[in-house]
Amino acid sequence: MRDRVEVVIDRVRNHLRMDGANIELLDISADHVVTIKLTGWCMRCPMSQIALITGLENALRDEADVHKVVVVRA
Repeated sequence: MRDRVEVVIDRVRNHLRMDGANIELLDISADHVVTIKLTGWCMRCPMSQIALITGLENALRDEADVHKVVVVRA
């Protein structure tokens, strides 16, 4: 499962880096909850966070059997 999550996050990470941001995978729990941390420019824009998390969560549900994405604030 971790490999599938990493593939999706890497795909998103490539787009984020072009805008001065990044995403860090912190944990994958036994009940399929992924914990991430956003860094850089994404932390300054609440709307982009909502769009990013929604899109990431949908992709992870479809491709990696993830149930939820939790964002940890730095």
